[in-house]
Amino acid sequence: MTAFIIIVALIVTLVIVIPLLECSNFRLSASQISKVSRWILPLCALALAVRIIMHYTGN
Repeated sequence: MTAFIIIVALIVTLVIVIPLLECSNFRLSASQISKVSRWILPLCALALAVRIIMHYTGN
């Protein structure tokens, strides 16, 4: 049941957010994209490290 609620919430969010973004003409420049992409891998590594620590500490 929880998975169903999550799937419904994601679909509703997509139905609402995508048209709003298309209407707002939200665009990112190449420099903005490079700034954001620079943080993706370090944040993923940090999340993985935190998850591993939580796994081994029993949380």
